[in-house]
Amino acid sequence: MKAVAVFPEARQVRVIECEPPTLVQPDQVMVRMLDVGICGTDREICSFEYGVPPPGSRHLVLGHEALGEVVETGAAVGHLSAGDLVVPSVRRPCGDEHCLACRTGHQDFCYTGRFTERGIKEAHGYMTEYVVDEGRFMTPVPGHLRSVAVLTEPLTIAEKAMAQLSWLLQRRPPWVDADVDPAELGRGLSALVLGVGPVGILGAMALVAAGFETFVYSRELPPSDRTDLVGAIGATYVSSETSTFDELAAGIGNIDVVYEAAGQSHFALQALHVLGTNGIYVMTGVPGLQDLVASDPARLMRSMVLKNQVLLGTVNAGPEAFAAALRDLDTFSRNWPEVTAKLIAGRHPPEEAAELVHERPRGIKTVISFDRTG
Repeated sequence: MKAVAVFPEARQVRVIECEPPTLVQPDQVMVRMLDVGICGTDREICSFEYGVPPPGSRHLVLGHEALGEVVETGAAVGHLSAGDLVVPSVRRPCGDEHCLACRTGHQDFCYTGRFTERGIKEAHGYMTEYVVDEGRFMTPVPGHLRSVAVLTEPLTIAEKAMAQLSWLLQRRPPWVDADVDPAELGRGLSALVLGVGPVGILGAMALVAAGFETFVYSRELPPSDRTDLVGAIGATYVSSETSTFDELAAGIGNIDVVYEAAGQSHFALQALHVLGTNGIYVMTGVPGLQDLVASDPARLMRSMVLKNQVLLGTVNAGPEAFAAALRDLDTFSRNWPEVTAKLIAGRHPPEEAAELVHERPRGIKTVISFDRTG
């Protein structure tokens, strides 16, 4: 079968032929891969910044944003059947009996750092024709979401953040009604999203759906396909080419939430300076090595203390976030059907993956398709 793999030692990315997997445990399922998204992490792996093959292998099969169809199940798998659509998760538990997070199914909060990640760290990914994995790591997908379900994994980053925002916003300030409807989480609050890539756009959609007055800030000058999508969901786009952070903050007022999805440390640091009183700053980007930037840590510390601010990071996600992402994709498809459809920039055969992974993203999400039925 075909797979798209990176060879770190040889510094190559290419399509390879490998043996199809087989079920070896009763709790496993075999999945025929349909769609696999290309993201910034894949580009960095293919630039050889990181990415670790499984032990004993010289290559790493790429891909962690995936949609597949179950073709076979082990005898111990009761919640899935052949023909079911599924999205697989990425991170696998570390196996340390003392790691409470992994032991309880929350490996996205792993304490030891010895987890593995499909398509990223010590485990092959999903950019291949067939995959075998434990059924517990597969989330069922409603059939009507087939065309957009490949967006589930990048949306889980926002869902994990939204779950933590819900807890913080309902329990931290004493004047907020603890019984507020989670669907109205952001009513009366403002949110600033940094970046117009897939994670940024999906995060903005989740924030708008939750009631936040949402602003998106990035370098791109309107009009463009990406900035048009921002307006179509009811958010406001502002370009950093025409407005500084201070001008942006003056126009918004108190910024209650900053959702960083730019992966650019200089940009992220500037935004921290305009976070409002009692504000929460969510970081999703994993920037590569960049030049040092002059800053005033004392000013930042003083501001965070005196303004009761919170800084949190969100990476990867657990099963609750995958389920929430599918619910929100259903909401997005109903509220903004044209926008949601446009998030998929195009589907391409695996033979084009090596070229596409190095190109500037075409639209929002470029997808490698293994679906022979079209």
